[in-house]
Amino acid sequence: MKIPQFADKSELFDFLIKNERELIAEKKYSVKEADAFSYTKEFSVEDENAYKAINNKPVNEDVSLLKTKLVINTTNWLDSHGDVHIPGLWGKTLTETKTVYLLQEHQMKFDKIITSEVDAFVQNFTWKQLGLSMNGKTEALVFDANIGKNRNEFMFKQYRDGYVLNHSVGMRYVKMYLCINDSGSGQYYENWQKYYKEIANNEKADEMGYFWAVTEAKLVEGSAVVMGSNTITPTLENNMKADDSLSETKEEPAVEVTQEKKRRII
Repeated sequence: MKIPQFADKSELFDFLIKNERELIAEKKYSVKEADAFSYTKEFSVEDENAYKAINNKPVNEDVSLLKTKLVINTTNWLDSHGDVHIPGLWGKTLTETKTVYLLQEHQMKFDKIITSEVDAFVQNFTWKQLGLSMNGKTEALVFDANIGKNRNEFMFKQYRDGYVLNHSVGMRYVKMYLCINDSGSGQYYENWQKYYKEIANNEKADEMGYFWAVTEAKLVEGSAVVMGSNTITPTLENNMKADDSLSETKEEPAVEVTQEKKRRII
């Protein structure tokens, strides 16, 4: 269902409330991926703390395997789908999903698989560590992934040369709430008040007047993309040296996403 353009926000809010069930059903039915159109890059800082966690440079040595650390998604960011992912949304799916793929641009085809050697977990970062000159933190969905030259040579070279700057999550919505900036909209305004404070780029929420707070999602895959609907998704490392980054056997923790890093070994 396409949301029409309204001259008056009150008409927009009426439309959203009237069609809430259909809009949610449509979102849950589809797999969320990166948009086909692009948005302006968010990175524009020269802060000494910016990119503190990022080490994505061309790999000059002759290697056939890259050990990478990739941000697939970040919470607390209003993306181009009108969604704000709320911390904790990945907790359940990370304990249930047995195999996770890293794909080329969301294409679920054999020749577009980059790797299935993926360790998916959540980790907290400051926005400054990920390249933004703003205070606050985000909970990132992170992949530690082994990328071999023999699986998808084209994407191996893209990562090796430091060209992959954005990622995107393929996901299904499970729980979400419509949030509207209108004191007369009852529960929808209560949702706005509850989740608005979570948003780092809240000027976009002010402009739109509404957003969707996503509190639970099912992970389908992660993808390398030219530009994601959430552009705070960099390659943190494209040549990690720690040989045990994917081979450690650890006891599966309880579903608790407030810890600094929750691992699940594939």
